[in-house]
Parts: sequence; structure tokens; C-alpha cells
Amino acid sequence: VHVEPVHHWSARGTRDRRMALWAGFVVETPSAKIYFAGDTGFHGGANYRLMAEKHDGFRLAILPIGAYEPRWFMEPQHQNPEEAVQGMKLCNAAHAAGCHWGTFQLTNEPIDEPARKLAEALDAERLPRERFRALRPGEVWDVPAA
Repeated sequence: VHVEPVHHWSARGTRDRRMALWAGFVVETPSAKIYFAGDTGFHGGANYRLMAEKHDGFRLAILPIGAYEPRWFMEPQHQNPEEAVQGMKLCNAAHAAGCHWGTFQLTNEPIDEPARKLAEALDAERLPRERFRALRPGEVWDVPAA
């Protein structure tokens, strides 16, 4: 297991802002590498490029797709679905699963919008929708071998 950088902030109370770190993880198994980006903003894709350079691609990337509106406020810490698709490409992931959406409404976008926007972003990039899935809580996906 490798601990990897993400772009966010932290606070548990009113006096501890940015006192703890935040992170993503790469899990290596004999059959695959899995990247969990955690809770992150896109920031031009810098961390995704770093992941491709350090780890040479992934069978699966678990990427956040929700809690992104309003952009003026959320952009530094939460990427949108379009950025998540770019992240999948930049980190060289064969498949991706969307997380950080659909459980409850956290920000201004409708609760089901991230999945719709993800499908639109995949279509715009001419990528198969089955390559990046917005899984519902409890949904199971047998990720194809790379």
C-alpha cells in the first residue's frame, strides 16, 4: 500500500484547520494495481500525472465525481465528473469507479447529477460508459481484467 498526495483541506473543529493531512492510496496486488484518489480537487491533473509516472497505470481507479457545486467554492477540493474522466486518462487507468456522490446531497448539484454528467463526459471523450461507472451504494462490479 502506497500513500499518495491529493488536494483538499482538513478540520475536525473550529481551531484545527489544515492541522492533519489527507491522502489517496495505491494498493498493489499480484494481479492488479488499484488507485483510490480519496477526496480531491483536480488542480490541472498534476497528481494524476504523478500516479502514471510512479505506478505505470492501474486496473482500477476509484475517483470522486460529486460535491463540486458551486465551482467557485468547491473547485480546489472537489473535482467534477469531467475532471474525473480526465483524471482516469491521465493516471492511465483501464477502468474507473466514481465515488463521493449519491449517498446524500452535500453541495448544490442535484444528488443524481454526477452520474449524468459522468455519462456526458465519457460520451464527449468517445469513451465507453462501461469503462467508468458511477456505482450506487452497495453496488457490486466485477472489474474486467486489464
